[in-house]
Amino acid sequence: MGECRVAEWTVDAVCEWARKEKLSARVVKQIRDEEIDGRCLLSLTEDDLRTIRTKCSNLCELTIGDMKKLSLSVRGIQKDNHASLVYLGLCDNHHQGHGVLPAFGGSAAEVLHLNDIERVSPPMSVDGRATSIQPEFFKTMISLGYAFLVTWITSFVMVVVHERVPDMKKWPPLPDIFLDNVPHIPWAFHMCEITGTFLFGIWACVIVVHRHRLVLLRRFFALAGTVFLLRCVTMLITSLSVPGTHLQCTPQDHKVDETNVVTWLDAIHLRIQRAYTIWSGLGMSIQGVRTCGDYMFSGHTVTLTLLNFFITEYTPRHLYFLHTMTWLLNMFGIFFILAAHEHYSIDVFVAFYITSRLFLYYHTLANNQALMSHDSTRTRIWFPMFSYFESSVDGIIPNEFDTLAEVLGKLFWGVVYVKDLCMLTARRIWLAHSDLTEDVAKQLKKVSPLSDKELNNAVSAKKTVGNGNLLLMNNDIGRNGGSGEPAVGIEELMKSNIDQLKETKLEKKDN
Repeated sequence: MGECRVAEWTVDAVCEWARKEKLSARVVKQIRDEEIDGRCLLSLTEDDLRTIRTKCSNLCELTIGDMKKLSLSVRGIQKDNHASLVYLGLCDNHHQGHGVLPAFGGSAAEVLHLNDIERVSPPMSVDGRATSIQPEFFKTMISLGYAFLVTWITSFVMVVVHERVPDMKKWPPLPDIFLDNVPHIPWAFHMCEITGTFLFGIWACVIVVHRHRLVLLRRFFALAGTVFLLRCVTMLITSLSVPGTHLQCTPQDHKVDETNVVTWLDAIHLRIQRAYTIWSGLGMSIQGVRTCGDYMFSGHTVTLTLLNFFITEYTPRHLYFLHTMTWLLNMFGIFFILAAHEHYSIDVFVAFYITSRLFLYYHTLANNQALMSHDSTRTRIWFPMFSYFESSVDGIIPNEFDTLAEVLGKLFWGVVYVKDLCMLTARRIWLAHSDLTEDVAKQLKKVSPLSDKELNNAVSAKKTVGNGNLLLMNNDIGRNGGSGEPAVGIEELMKSNIDQLKETKLEKKDN
């Protein structure tokens, strides 16, 4: 019975609870006579208890002590199961503690005091899980666009900080406890990126089979975009010297020669081209990307840590081997970064700390509606994207997975949906143009004494010319043999066609 939700208790389960609370046999008998189950127990008020005592005053003779003990026990179980009250609609989630205590005579001051103390309350669902999870494809696309924009900003900032990297001859590497005591390993940085690629492969598999994959993607893009946007700020405000003497970093590698560019727009264009090289290579050395100056803080550490935390959060807890392996890959990846002397120790430490804290902070707010709704105005101001992305999530996202057949089925129906959407759009365009054709035909019938057969031929000619795409005439077909002359419009062709039909009709009359 202890593992069963209180709201699902039967009358016998409530009687057993009363016995464990050491309530008298008279109370237990009255609970059974009144058929009080779990839901009734959670919704009991002081008025209900008075009614029970009044009804049984001549039969079971409940004492004041019986009623007080029952009242205290009911208060306790209602307080411990506040989430169930919210789920049943008996209490407002935005005012934790207001739903039950006033029914038992609690004052507003007492309720307010309890609310101030117990801010960390269960989510809206009974067991902490979200009650309604919507895919919300549009929100996922918004988060993807946000992450995409941040990656471009990061690439551009990396070009700028490379131009500002301190001269290695004038500014040698800073003292670092780890780098000063660990020899440089040339292949270590490549191993770090291979480790990250392996972690990404695991995360991609989780995304494919997870039932709530769009929510996971939305959170991943939002967190990754925020952390890397913060990294852009830290890279710009302070330029650290190159951490290793093996690195050949000079500002001239990416510095724009202002004397050879025509305008400032040309300088920006050159920087954007270099940013595209970094962006297309994902900033990875195994892709041939080499940058300097982007030290505070480590982007590779951010990626490794995010992948590790998302894999461990959204896979079952009993997969100890998988979680241990992802943590080892994360730690070994960080070690390889330092062993390659590509970052200072402080770069790696700050990256791990900021990424892990933001991940935990985001999920603490998302999994607990009491924290998010206690001061919703401040939450919307400081975390506007979080408030938008998580507005419909009222609890913990359960780790539910699809089978391979279900994944393939969803993929198939997704392709069918896209195909149907494209066909529907094309049909709407065709219908719109057909309506235009009919309107033109009606106008022509009014001004032209043509037979129905001849008019249908003219309309068919127009449909042949402009079927489904009025802009087609502006392309190759609209050019007279590619001579560059202006395209012939549909109305002109219609007019020409009608003139030819009129001439044919006149010739028949003359004959």
